[in-house]
Order: sequence, then C-alpha cells, then structure tokens
Amino acid sequence: MKLQRRPTNPRAEPVVALVDVVFFLLVFFMLVARLDASAPFRVTPPLAVSGRDMPGGGVTLSVAEDGELAVNGHTVGADWLEHVRRAALVEDVELIRVNADAATPLRHVLPLFTVMEAQGLADVVLVVTPGRGQ
Repeated sequence: MKLQRRPTNPRAEPVVALVDVVFFLLVFFMLVARLDASAPFRVTPPLAVSGRDMPGGGVTLSVAEDGELAVNGHTVGADWLEHVRRAALVEDVELIRVNADAATPLRHVLPLFTVMEAQGLADVVLVVTPGRGQ
C-alpha cells in the first residue's frame, strides 16, 4: 500500500515585507528631498497688483527689512553674490528668487538687481503675495 501525502498549497508571499520597504523608501525620500528654503528672519512679501505664477525651483535670496541677506536660508554678508552663484551651480539652476520683505526700503533691494544683471544673471524674479484679483 502506497501512502500519498495531501498536496499542500504553496504559502502566499508575505505582504508585510513589501509594506516595510515602501515605508522605508517614503521616509528616505522625505528626508532627502529639498524643501523651499526659508529665511532665518521674518519676511512678508509685498502685495502684487498684477503678475504671473512664480516658476518653481531656483535659488532664494531673502532680504530683511534692515537689509540683512540670506541665500537658501543661510545668512550671508557682503559676499552674497558668490553664495548665490555657488548655490545655483550646486542645484544646476539659473532662476534666482528675491524674497524681500514688504517694508524693505528700495535702497536695499534695487542694488541687488543691478549687480545680478551686470553679472549676467538674467532669470531673477521678485517674490510677491498674490493680490485679491488673482
């Protein structure tokens, strides 16, 4: 007499391992992703009367009310242009966003645009708050 074993159903692959991998990938990309840099000081952009949506990405140059400068969230001094160029090279972008406080006098903002234009940095946009009509 020959005994036969009952055929066993193959066990299903555990889904828990796949969920763990997806979770670790999610956490990894959240930690590695670059979020928009915020200034180390309070900046409230001026109110826009007209304009277009601002393109994404780029280097952010923040200007405080007293004229203090920051590039991508790090305070800089008189060598601000070198920091802007270095950040643009690292991120491989040409766009520079100037995020100036609404109360910042023009004497702190206009020279920045003049210097950047003289250095050939043409893609410079001013960050503003959308007005009511937009």
